[in-house]
Amino acid sequence: MLTSLFPNVDWEKMWSATYETLYMTTLSTVVTFILGLAIGIVLFLTSPNQLWANKIVNFLTGSVVNIFRSIPFIVLIILLIPFTKFLLGTIRGANAALPALIIGAAPFYARMVLIALREIDKGVIEAARSMGAKTSTIIWKVLIPESLPALISGITVTAVALVGYTAMAGIIGAGGLGNLAFLDGFQRNRQDVTLMATILILVVVFIIQWIGDMITTKTDKR
Repeated sequence: MLTSLFPNVDWEKMWSATYETLYMTTLSTVVTFILGLAIGIVLFLTSPNQLWANKIVNFLTGSVVNIFRSIPFIVLIILLIPFTKFLLGTIRGANAALPALIIGAAPFYARMVLIALREIDKGVIEAARSMGAKTSTIIWKVLIPESLPALISGITVTAVALVGYTAMAGIIGAGGLGNLAFLDGFQRNRQDVTLMATILILVVVFIIQWIGDMITTKTDKR
């Protein structure tokens, strides 16, 4: 059935490309979560009237986030080619896409973290401060637990965006379903290959969204 509908699809290549997309998305999402969370917390704590209130640090951090968040991803990939080549020795393959994926997504997620932290009831933070809680305790016992549903929802949105980023990265030879759709599908005029790659990308997106929504619902205590 599948062979008749998709006669030009090399299924071994298709599953290999799917694995590469999942590999790039998973690894970049994990690193983006850690890096974005750290940057978001710094932005929140260095803002006025917070524990680490510091205009200079807040301005510089916010500026870096805004700059990298504003650069279109396809342009960012090209700008980072020298850095990627220096870091990994190549600009091709799944690993070569990771620096651009992380640098492109982390600032975006950091802003979502900042928004989530700003929605926390100030009274909860003040109560922890009045009881003499250390900053590390406030971060791990108040900020993160109180904003957890929003943080998970944010990383879900970011992970979905990263799937799209991997497809764009595929155009410059990073591998994955985007690369297969472009080289084997578009350039060879094999529409069935492009269609199947698109279907698999959509399946990956739906699964990520479903998992994210499920975890968000379970962690939301309201």
